[in-house]
Amino acid sequence: MSCSRGRWPGCSPLAGAGPIAAAAVSWLRIALLGAPFVLVTMAGNGWMRGVQDAVKPLRYVLAANVASAILCPVLVYVVGWGLPGSAVANVACQLVGAALFLRALRAEHVPLRPQPRTILAQLKLGRDLVVRSLAFQVTGVAATSVAARTSAEAAGAHQVVLQLWSFLAMVLDSLAIAAQALVGAALGAGSADQARSVARRITGYGLVLGTGLGVVFAALAGILPRAFTADPGVLAQIPLAWWIFVLLQPIAGVVFALDGVFLGAGDAAFLRTATILAAFLGYLPMIVLSLILRWGLVGIWTGLSLMMVIRLVTLLIRQRSGRWAVVGADLAKS
Repeated sequence: MSCSRGRWPGCSPLAGAGPIAAAAVSWLRIALLGAPFVLVTMAGNGWMRGVQDAVKPLRYVLAANVASAILCPVLVYVVGWGLPGSAVANVACQLVGAALFLRALRAEHVPLRPQPRTILAQLKLGRDLVVRSLAFQVTGVAATSVAARTSAEAAGAHQVVLQLWSFLAMVLDSLAIAAQALVGAALGAGSADQARSVARRITGYGLVLGTGLGVVFAALAGILPRAFTADPGVLAQIPLAWWIFVLLQPIAGVVFALDGVFLGAGDAAFLRTATILAAFLGYLPMIVLSLILRWGLVGIWTGLSLMMVIRLVTLLIRQRSGRWAVVGADLAKS
C-alpha cells in the first residue's frame, strides 16, 4: 500500500509523499491493531481512579511499558525489523496492559457486558471532554504534519522533544489526578472553602514541580537528546524546540494542576471552551504560519507556547473567581 498513491487516505495529508510517509504507513498498519487494547487500558484506569486505587494502575502500566522498552530495541535492532518492530513492541505492550486491567475487573466481579444506558450516560457526561481532547489532537496532528513537511531531520527532532513533553505531562498529571480526587471529595462533603484551599495548594505544587523539571531538563540539554538519536541533522534541530520545551515546564505545572481542580469540580464545559480558544487562537495560527513562512520547529513550539499561556491565563482567572466551587453539583449536567 503506497501512501504517495493515495491508498492510505490518512497519511498523505499529514506527511505528503516520500520516505517519511512510506515509513508512517508501515508503522501504522501494525500500530492500529493496538487501538482496542489502549481503550481497555484507559477504561481500566478510569475505573480504578473512581474507586481510589492508584497502586494497581501504576503496576500495570509500568509492567506493560517495561515489556515494551525491552522488546522494542530487540525487534528493531537485534531482529532487524526496523520501524515496524517498534510498532509490534507497542502493540505487545498495549495487549499486556489491557490483559492486566481485564484480570483486575474480573477479580472484582465487575460485569463486562455492555450496558447501553450506562454507555449513553457516560457519553453525555464526557461530551465536553471529548471535544476538548479533539482540540488537542487536531493541533498535535497539525504540528506533526508541518514538522514532517519541513524536513526529515525536523520531523525526528520534533518527535524526540514531543515524546519528552508527553512524558513530563504524565508526571505533572499526577498532581491533576490528586487534585481531581481531593476537590471532588471536598465539594461532595459540602466544603467549598476546602476545595478552594486545595486548588491554591495544588497550584503552588504544580509551579514548584514544573520549575524543578525545567531545571533538570535544562541541565540535560547536551546529554539526553543523544540517548534518542546519533543523527547529526536531528541533533542540530533539537535545540530549536528544546529550550521552548524547558521554559514551558513551570507553566505546564500550573495548567495541568488546575485541569485536575476543575475536573474534580465537574467544570468540564469551561475546560472545553478554554482549550478550544487556546488551540484555535494560539496554536493553529502559528502552525499555519510556520508552514507558509517555513519557520520550522521554532514556529511550531512557539505556537504551543501561545496555547499554554492562553490556557494559563484563563485557568487562573477561573480559579480566582471561585465560581467553579459548586457544592453538591450534578456532574452529569455539566
